[in-house]
Amino acid sequence: MAVSQKIALVDDDRNIITSVSMALEAEGYEVCSFHDGQAGFDGIHKEKPDLAVLDIKMPRMDGIELLERLRESSQIPVIFLTSKDDEVDEVLGLRMGADDYISKPFSQRLLIERIKSLLRRQALTHSSPVEQKQSEEQIITVGPLRLDEARHLCCWKEQPLNLTVTEYLLIKALAIRPGHVKNRDQLIDAAYGENIYVDDRTIDSHIKRVRQKFKKLDTDFDEIETLYGVGYRYKEPA
Repeated sequence: MAVSQKIALVDDDRNIITSVSMALEAEGYEVCSFHDGQAGFDGIHKEKPDLAVLDIKMPRMDGIELLERLRESSQIPVIFLTSKDDEVDEVLGLRMGADDYISKPFSQRLLIERIKSLLRRQALTHSSPVEQKQSEEQIITVGPLRLDEARHLCCWKEQPLNLTVTEYLLIKALAIRPGHVKNRDQLIDAAYGENIYVDDRTIDSHIKRVRQKFKKLDTDFDEIETLYGVGYRYKEPA
């Protein structure tokens, strides 16, 4: 019987802790929960979970400081839960090593899918040569862009690009049909799933951040085109 994976939840909202714990346990995960940042830091070191879900705004230690302290000794996958007005904190958290973030209010189904994706990515990092070979068969290549489907990893001109799961799904949705326009609703479905409401501006913010990450590697990157009032498209390879 497979050992269940352990998820740490750190949030001062007890309703979120209770409901998310129930959802994760129904999926077969073991859950350890903490109601402030300091308790989360101590508990994560003691419990050694496979992944942590952190709120940003918490008493005793906020999520940003908690992540900073965790990253001193651990590369545990981390998902941030953020409020709509936390964009600055989101950017700071991602730069410090968070793997993804989800804005409140959020869909529990979306959170569970993000958790599954990150755990798969983490497992493949430590996988056997046979498993690695199988994952290499799930590669999408569009010009200099290379997407590893199994790991949700992205490379541009053979240089790795650190994308969140959401950002990866967006670039994949655009790149698999170069030259074809995707409107915001289609991109929301691709990145978040159907029947999940996300503000259009959230997609625009993600695209802006993806462009910035590519341009940091290659200042000439201009593959993602904006069609104002319509959506976005990925350029066809020359």
